Amino acid sequence: MKHILEPMKKIVILGTGGNCIDILDTLLDINDVRGEMVYQCLGFLDDNPAKRHLSFHGAGVLGPLQKMNELKDCFFVFGIGSVSNFWKRKDILLGTGVADERFETVVHPTASISRFATVGTGTVVFQNVTITSNAKIGRHVCILPNSVISHDDVIGDFTCIAGGVCVSGNVDIGQGCYLGTNSTIKDGVNIGDNCLVGMGSVVLKDIPENNVVVGNPAVFLRSTRAL
Repeated sequence: MKHILEPMKKIVILGTGGNCIDILDTLLDINDVRGEMVYQCLGFLDDNPAKRHLSFHGAGVLGPLQKMNELKDCFFVFGIGSVSNFWKRKDILLGTGVADERFETVVHPTASISRFATVGTGTVVFQNVTITSNAKIGRHVCILPNSVISHDDVIGDFTCIAGGVCVSGNVDIGQGCYLGTNSTIKDGVNIGDNCLVGMGSVVLKDIPENNVVVGNPAVFLRSTRAL
């Protein structure tokens, strides 16, 4: 059967942090693997005035997030999210007033996603991520390279999973969480909304919402509201 070329999508990335540059790289990798221009990245939007005239690998900063409403023929990818602001991701995105159908779900060609898993709108899955059977990934989730999401896991909307994280089976992670680099979550654990798991931490029991935990085994450090 002859391959029918789909229309190229114009993409604007929200934010200019490291994850956002990685999103640009992922879009270009998808183009390379497909052998066609699946995506054209027009540039970035960022509310920091100091970044307005910058360019990242040929893609410039087009203005603040409020400019989204002027870009009628574009799709967006939400790249804002770090240890310093992860709990704000939901409010930042909802504050734009832009509907979910304007957001692109981006999966790197090297990622492995089970046919029995589901991935929500606007989620970004980076290099060498593995998502296994019956996992449910929410909307606008960011999963960094080499992380493993095991069977029957539920990852809430707006959550960030850093590189090298291992989430064992039947884990439920709430909305707006951040799992630090190389952290490990034991099977069957529930993590509440807006929690931060420190890098390298080993979570062996449930974590209530709005908590920061660190260590092996992970213990309470402070509330995320104190960040």
